[in-house]
Amino acid sequence: MCLLTLLCPAADLCAADAAFDKTVQPVLNKTCTPCHNDTLTSGGLNITAFAKSGSVLENREGWERVLAKLQAGEMPPKGVPRPVQLDAVVKYLQDEFQKADRDIKPDPGHVVAKRLTRFEYTNTIRDLLAVDFRAEKSFPTDDLGAGFDNIGEVLTVSPVLMEKYLAAAASIASRAIGADPLPKKPIVAEYANKDKRIRRVNFSTIEATHRIDFDGEYVIRFALPGERAADAKPVMLGFWMDGKLLHSMSVETKPSGLVYFDPYSEEQMRLFLPEGDHVFRAGFMNDDFVKGIDAKDAYNRKKNKFVDAMIFVGPYASSVEKPSRKKILICDPNSGAACVERIVADLAQRAYRRPVSKTEVASLIKFVNLAKAEGQTTEQGIQLAIQAMLVSPNFLFRVEHDAAPADASRVHPISEVELASRLSYFLWSSMPDDELLGLAEAGKLRAPGVLHAQMKRMLADSRSAALADNFAGQWLELRNLDVVKPDPQKFPEWGPDLRDAMKAETRMFFDYVLRENRPAGDFLDGRYTFLNDRLAKFYGVPGVTGTEFRKVDLATDQRGGILGQASVLTVSSYPTRTSVVLRGKYILQNILNSPPPPPPPDVPLLDEDAVGAKASLRQQMEKHRANAMCASCHNKMDPLGFGLENYDGIGRWRTMDGKFPVDASGTLPNGRSFSTPAQMRSELKSQLPEFARCMTEKMLTYSLGRGLGPYDRRTVDELTRKWAEAGYPFQSLIFQIVESLPFQSRRGETVAAEIGAVKK
Repeated sequence: MCLLTLLCPAADLCAADAAFDKTVQPVLNKTCTPCHNDTLTSGGLNITAFAKSGSVLENREGWERVLAKLQAGEMPPKGVPRPVQLDAVVKYLQDEFQKADRDIKPDPGHVVAKRLTRFEYTNTIRDLLAVDFRAEKSFPTDDLGAGFDNIGEVLTVSPVLMEKYLAAAASIASRAIGADPLPKKPIVAEYANKDKRIRRVNFSTIEATHRIDFDGEYVIRFALPGERAADAKPVMLGFWMDGKLLHSMSVETKPSGLVYFDPYSEEQMRLFLPEGDHVFRAGFMNDDFVKGIDAKDAYNRKKNKFVDAMIFVGPYASSVEKPSRKKILICDPNSGAACVERIVADLAQRAYRRPVSKTEVASLIKFVNLAKAEGQTTEQGIQLAIQAMLVSPNFLFRVEHDAAPADASRVHPISEVELASRLSYFLWSSMPDDELLGLAEAGKLRAPGVLHAQMKRMLADSRSAALADNFAGQWLELRNLDVVKPDPQKFPEWGPDLRDAMKAETRMFFDYVLRENRPAGDFLDGRYTFLNDRLAKFYGVPGVTGTEFRKVDLATDQRGGILGQASVLTVSSYPTRTSVVLRGKYILQNILNSPPPPPPPDVPLLDEDAVGAKASLRQQMEKHRANAMCASCHNKMDPLGFGLENYDGIGRWRTMDGKFPVDASGTLPNGRSFSTPAQMRSELKSQLPEFARCMTEKMLTYSLGRGLGPYDRRTVDELTRKWAEAGYPFQSLIFQIVESLPFQSRRGETVAAEIGAVKK
């Protein structure tokens, strides 16, 4: 018998100890300990406790940090010789982690009942009732957890939110059925420059926030005072609601030739407007005339024609039947009780996203009967039943049930109906449609090839744009564009039209990568983007005309991927200037999956007045980094931020920082250098595996609606490996997540409670 086996019954453990002592220990002693010890904890890391082989699993989180830095080439730092056995250390750690993971029982994690987010509520109301209700305008902001707002543990229900639910249910039900009468006389609401109720976006555009109290048709009149020269060209007058162009029309700007010409002329349009608080904008589109006009002449009625007021008149009844009535009234409710029951049962099944019992339907029919007993119509009774559905926990929450107590494993596949909801809220941020729910209720969703076919269908559907709005909107922090306020003195070009164009570019770029199944590397350095004339002029890209966005191949290396897009560059800047720290942190956190630790207290501030005047931002930051307390993190963040210094605080290309030339060069922690943004993007693309793992973790988190735990490591490793083998096509990641154990299964609540108790 082998002497090793006699002395150490756990032969594998003895072998591991021997390998650790031979391979890892010398590197720790010679290369790592001098900087990471009880006295000097560089980077906040003390490896004294890592000195024995058992620590690899006992302190796995710490060792994983070490492994990540070794693989990225960040350690040992520049100037410290690289040990010849470093590759052997990496392999030892990888092998130890893999062996440990093989022995762990698969764990899909526990998902709590999840309240619908504001955006899920909006989309679900749209698909259930064909009503345009914007919950983000009415409900409190959802809390964030693990970087996203759809994390079940943080989606609580406050008394204020419950009040909002009750009010919204009454309003939505009324709008859906349309049984309540409109006002007898049209209401007039005027927003004019004279009473300061409008915001001037620029010389030819105004904006106002207005509440529409009733769904209906409205006449919108525009006061257009003034006139231009006799040879002036017509302009297109555009009218937007919440950033979306609703209508446009041609408007003459030259003198009319009439003897009694009214310089305060009006144009009007008649449109259907939905109930709710909206931001309306009116302005001339592609109006080159105002670019050359002097500011003092902009509102001179003898030299210019401009938009001065918006007047809303309505509502008027529409001759077109509301889409919501077609969706709800699947038979004539006045034909008898059988039809009413059919309508209510169909609505409840879709609202609750599962089969409903006769008892549940009967409880809703009581609301219909209650309304009729009080002298209301059958339609108004159905309206009351809808109102009851919309405040039911069955609608407001996505509830998944644990397996029967007799199931000893208590880890089990979720039902097909629950799987349908997981899938639809992942891809659409909305309820399952009839096809998906029908397959689930029939027990066919997990049949060979069916789930895959449904995913393809759903990704091709326009509703999958929700991934761009909600996943990308949070991953890339695009939602912050709605709240950032660049300094108008420093950035006079900033305005709603430019902001909206920035959002549209990144949203359409993400959507294109998704729908065309492009490789993930396009996010880092795709050689195309989506532009309209406004954004193209801002970027200096010639040949793009008109307000419509279109795919544009990039002819220079100034732009590329998401890091060359103004939306990302703006949300990672300060209102008055760029920030190498914010941009560096942005890349580490959202691209390389390596967020820096929080800054220490009492960090000295930059001299804002000196930036660009007495010293460049780079020179200021070099001085800042001289502080040893700051250097450990800034040496990692700042080079990445400097790589984007050719873009100003709202993403415009520049070569000068005030009086000083921009220096965009830097050296990454792995020792690779670059001198331009294009070269930095190329270096980041060479780290595609790190980016792929980052996106895998973020999309898995978003899809499950929970933060990831240690038990998810094996899933993340497997998903990342399979994605790499496929060549990183974007849809491949989504398909693999949906087919994974965590997405299709759940751990019972009892087990989750036991685990929580052990942790405490």
